[in-house]
Amino acid sequence: MTTASTATTISALNARLINAAAAGDIAAVRSLLAEGAHIHAQYKGGLSAIVAAAYGNKLAVVDVLIAAGADVNMKDDSLQSAYLIATSEGYPELLEKTLAAGADVHATDSYNGTGLIRAADRGHVEIIQALLRTDIRLDHVNRLGWTALLEAIILGDGGKRHTEVVRLLTAAGADINLADRDGITPLAHAQARGHERIERLLLGI
Repeated sequence: MTTASTATTISALNARLINAAAAGDIAAVRSLLAEGAHIHAQYKGGLSAIVAAAYGNKLAVVDVLIAAGADVNMKDDSLQSAYLIATSEGYPELLEKTLAAGADVHATDSYNGTGLIRAADRGHVEIIQALLRTDIRLDHVNRLGWTALLEAIILGDGGKRHTEVVRLLTAAGADINLADRDGITPLAHAQARGHERIERLLLGI
């Protein structure tokens, strides 16, 4: 039977594990796991060790946690997982580690956005390239009524990175005619924003 004292000790160990993961302290993470800290314990905001490590891109700690059985699909209260953090923050090595550990590429964030949408928004070319090698849905629509292609155009700056994201998405088969909830197409958004290179891509010229 677990006593109150034992429960308090375990709770303290769990908190220390999450803090150690956030700090990238590999030795402490290993020690705390050996002492009985729970790999999937959650702290304030639903923060777990794997999510804490992912926020800081602490790759060595992520390796230790995955080897110990951490779930890369586990989310905090803001619906961020190690996998989703990799897509939005542009952490290609973290992405590869989470994919290898069974990341659900169809997982969505608080906006019902996939990793592809998050990466397109921020112009993370390398992340887009990696995700396009999976079976992620190209034309998933988030809560705003936008696809990855629309996010790259609407929230992008029309520069080199976002233009390359648009090229990759269209080459992969993204629907260039799929409009937002107001009926505005990707091409119309590109034209309205003066994104000439993206406009030419969508027109095929």
